Amino acid sequence: MPKRIRRRPDADPREGLGKYGATVYADPTNKKYPIDTAGRIKAAWAYMHQPSNARKYSAAERRTIMSRIRKAATTRRIELPNPEEFIERLARVRRGRREEENG
Repeated sequence: MPKRIRRRPDADPREGLGKYGATVYADPTNKKYPIDTAGRIKAAWAYMHQPSNARKYSAAERRTIMSRIRKAATTRRIELPNPEEFIERLARVRRGRREEENG
């Protein structure tokens, strides 16, 4: 499993630093997926299960990121959410927004 994640051309590490500060990231190269609080750990887990985010990484990089998220959750005794439930909930929210927009 690679310990290092390649620099993504679509990601600006300064953006992550500006948004989340100098904290621990599951992807420290690109400063993506902060894992310093329970909420951020759960969010990182859920977002890495979204195909649009996962496809930006190789399989080995995804395993590394997921492993870091799991380790952070275990250390803090946080139960990780079921990613499928999160994706379903997100789809419902998006459908609701589209319905509101279309009135």
